[in-house]
Amino acid sequence: MIWNAKNGAAALDGDTMHYVSFGRGEKALVLLPGLSDGLATVKNKALLLAAPYRLFFENYTVYMFSRRDHLPRGCTIRDMARDQAAALDALGIGHASVLGVSQGGMIAQYLAADHPDKVDNLVLAVTAPRCNEIAAGCLHRWIGFAGRGDHRGLMIDTAERSYSEARLRKYRRLYPILGHIGKPKSYDRFLTSAEAILSFDATEDLDRIVCPTLILGGGEDKVVGAQASYELNARIRGSALHVYPGLGHAAYEEAPDFDRRIFAFLED
Repeated sequence: MIWNAKNGAAALDGDTMHYVSFGRGEKALVLLPGLSDGLATVKNKALLLAAPYRLFFENYTVYMFSRRDHLPRGCTIRDMARDQAAALDALGIGHASVLGVSQGGMIAQYLAADHPDKVDNLVLAVTAPRCNEIAAGCLHRWIGFAGRGDHRGLMIDTAERSYSEARLRKYRRLYPILGHIGKPKSYDRFLTSAEAILSFDATEDLDRIVCPTLILGGGEDKVVGAQASYELNARIRGSALHVYPGLGHAAYEEAPDFDRRIFAFLED
């Protein structure tokens, strides 16, 4: 079956890093998701997560990784990148193309800068080279919601800051039930991940990224700001940039050509 969807886990110095994989291509494509991974990992969700990446299945085996199961308080984005490199080694993935979305893009920046032999091509989507004022404002709000256990408030605020108005008109009908969907038993993992972003600043390391790099941003991004994509483009030599006008932080869900644009870049 071309989907070849699998669930797995990499052993990581006494801990576990869950991943899912799909496709049957000879090349590896590693996907690093955003902060939502702090609420729910990819564990046992291969079939659920596979469909959006069908375009890649012939040429790539796609791996989507969560962060390690037990994130120690004080863990940094660079620590997460170090974990990711160790997980690739544990699975025998010597090198791969890497797509990082939002916080996953921050991890991907350090992975490419600190472990250049592991990253063939890099795609950074709706992410930033540092925690700017816009991102910090969002994170402090979300940390407040999580600290109070207000899952509905967290989900609504995230949606309002991520989606276009056209998508929100449909999505808002779900707001009354959001407090009951996907609420974790504990917000500890989410809080650790959010705090790691607050201290993130890779600006002085971006000149060490030497692989071909594509940056995708949202012109109306209210989570990291549209300017973050331009800043990445200015600091990563030779990088290509595309900013989606009218779309925000969820451009990776809303842009109809998002996957095709990435596929064309990787295959060029």
